[in-house]
Amino acid sequence: MTDTALPRTARERARAEITAEILASARRQMAAEGAAAISLRAVARDLGMVSSAVYRYFPSRDDLLTRLIIEAYDALGDAVDAADASRPREDFVGRWMAVSHAIRDWGLAHPHEWALIYGSPVPGYAAPDDTIGPGTRASVTMTRLLVEALMAGVLPPAEEVPRKVSRSMRSLKAFIPVPVPDSYLVAGLMARTQIFGHVTLELDGQFNATIDDPHAYFDHVARMSARQMGFAG
Repeated sequence: MTDTALPRTARERARAEITAEILASARRQMAAEGAAAISLRAVARDLGMVSSAVYRYFPSRDDLLTRLIIEAYDALGDAVDAADASRPREDFVGRWMAVSHAIRDWGLAHPHEWALIYGSPVPGYAAPDDTIGPGTRASVTMTRLLVEALMAGVLPPAEEVPRKVSRSMRSLKAFIPVPVPDSYLVAGLMARTQIFGHVTLELDGQFNATIDDPHAYFDHVARMSARQMGFAG
């Protein structure tokens, strides 16, 4: 969850305000030229600050990128969690649809942030471990929904998957607190890929000449992915 604690002292408030201005400037750069073009010197020029002052807040461009990435992931995670909480716990189809639409809505509203976290890697930047938790929030919520449906006994019988596929998901299984049959994990991964992949293609303009009503089409895709996971409705 995003840290919402308010700064208490005047110095803390001033630091928070300048940090917010730096992040806003970096987002403007990202919108105009892409994430790879972000630089602390450009931020300093934009804000009328000396470069050394900006470096006191973010020691390097990579630190600034990391903060932007974490905030983007957390904003998406907040939207997904709010959507999931808006539906009754036993309404697995409704929860999945709400979460899926929240992902698309957030992506359409924040295309540059979406490109930052799901687009091509920024040359020369390696994301630190600090990004892992925020980066998995949306997927964790979607996986939790699948696990809860399994525990509620509403999913169809599990199917066998090839042993090679089962072995390939060892790392995924380590993140899930209860045993989940492999066929459900495959279905969940496929469904999440459909949702995130659709949003990426839509933002890239790949549907402009082929889909006249992107919202209706996405709604159908999300509903089909819910069926694919075994949610009734």
